[in-house]
Amino acid sequence: MENIFNYYKLDGKYLFSLLDYSDLEKIKEDEISTVEENIYFLCKRNPLHSRRLFSISSPSQLFWDGEGLNILDLDQSPLPDNFPSWILDKIKSKKVSSLNTMYPKWKTVLNNKEKKRWRVNLLALGDVGSTLLIGLRLLGGGLINSIGIYDRSEEKLGRWDHELNQITAPFAKRDFPKVEIISKDELFDCDMFVFCASKGIPAVGSGVKDVRMAQFESNSLIIGEYARKARADDFKGIFAVVSDPVDLLCKVAFLRSNEDEACEMDFKGLSSDQIIGYGLGVMNARALFYADRSTDSKDYLTEGRVFGPHGEGLIVANSIENYDDKRSSILTEKTIKANLKVREFGYKPFIAPALSSGALSILATINGDQFYGATYMNSVYMGSSCRLLESGIEVEQFDFPKDLKREIQKTYSKLENII
Repeated sequence: MENIFNYYKLDGKYLFSLLDYSDLEKIKEDEISTVEENIYFLCKRNPLHSRRLFSISSPSQLFWDGEGLNILDLDQSPLPDNFPSWILDKIKSKKVSSLNTMYPKWKTVLNNKEKKRWRVNLLALGDVGSTLLIGLRLLGGGLINSIGIYDRSEEKLGRWDHELNQITAPFAKRDFPKVEIISKDELFDCDMFVFCASKGIPAVGSGVKDVRMAQFESNSLIIGEYARKARADDFKGIFAVVSDPVDLLCKVAFLRSNEDEACEMDFKGLSSDQIIGYGLGVMNARALFYADRSTDSKDYLTEGRVFGPHGEGLIVANSIENYDDKRSSILTEKTIKANLKVREFGYKPFIAPALSSGALSILATINGDQFYGATYMNSVYMGSSCRLLESGIEVEQFDFPKDLKREIQKTYSKLENII
């Protein structure tokens, strides 16, 4: 029976594709089918609308024409009769990566090595950044080797260097990541860069309803600067965006990083999958908070999911299998307005976001656990549950009810039209 795929070897790594790559060394199926390590599926898609690397979670993804909301869909289309069973086994074991060769630097992915402990560098020690830092210091032992901190204020740097490194458990043999002051030039000497810089946060009592969008213009300029620096430094790690509006700033970072000196896109900067937005974790936490206090929403505790941005356009689904549009809408409204409730008490709502969306979600990312993050889907950074595996980001897939899919499509279209 004729093979569907072509098989290749490059720098000791094994690859396969539906396409013919004449510049690569061809090998026989027998050689690649017995390897234990991760293998790579090569494809060619427009980098503006596709990730460079992601984990293949279903065989149907090998036959995609493009990427979009189909990333979220559980596709159970029948496979060709001659589909190799060993590839199916590799997919089930999460050892197949999709690799887009339209990215000029696609071959560098083959040199990626799994890290036991990460170096994390954090930019800006405001309310969110400093609280996130506390979370990483207390909980990051075993996952984080050290945390570099940078801020324009020397006083803040000195304060948090002293305060955080003086947190320890008496007589206990616990591992706390060391906190170190770094220079701006050292920001991208790490495995994960965490962007917490923000400007112009509306004051409590200002009456601003959508705080995150009020920050968009000024924060876009800031993140653009650091995205270009990531490009200049040839950064190969994760560019984590915590500042609001998370999903939109992720897109700005991707675009600015991939512009040459003439502002033309050359895709030699950060690949879209290197950038992850951390804003949805707290929306799940807020949904859980309200669901636990309402008899009508208890199903969310075990069956629910959140999708979309950290703010307007958010979708809280009471249940995937037993979706109820009315109950989901009520829970969504409560979740979106949760931050305003804290402001009514006279405080900025930064603690839960810094820990739920920030520290805890970042640690889950490093550990390969499920978390809520905004990842690239065609031209939009869309929030959903996902995890980072050795083979790349794997986005959780669902067999959506029609009503829920309609709401997700609405949110996706709104985000698509902003940038």
